[in-house]
Amino acid sequence: QVQLQESGPGLVKPSQTLSLTCTVSGASITTNVYSWGWIRQAPGKGLEWIGYIGSSGTTVYTPSHQSRASISRDTSKNQFTLRLDSVTPGDTAVYYCVRVTDYWGQGIQVTVSS
Repeated sequence: QVQLQESGPGLVKPSQTLSLTCTVSGASITTNVYSWGWIRQAPGKGLEWIGYIGSSGTTVYTPSHQSRASISRDTSKNQFTLRLDSVTPGDTAVYYCVRVTDYWGQGIQVTVSS
């Protein structure tokens, strides 16, 4: 069974860089066909795509996140990572890593506050 687990800090200060890692088990992130991505949900708002990384390592970002987001991977650890630069309180959300789009991690709460 495919499982995804997010890890990272729960509290980040404004202007810093948020870094979250997703550890995948039960499937390889280099397997053809599948992409691996990040979605977030801010308080009181709907789900919002950030971007994804394909099995070949190609990345795609939504326009609203393209300037600040970066997704990378470590194939030796079967992990992929989200970096979000220059965070503001508006980036406070539950962040989910997903296998597009059939498997989800449980989500990790990230709060941006000084």
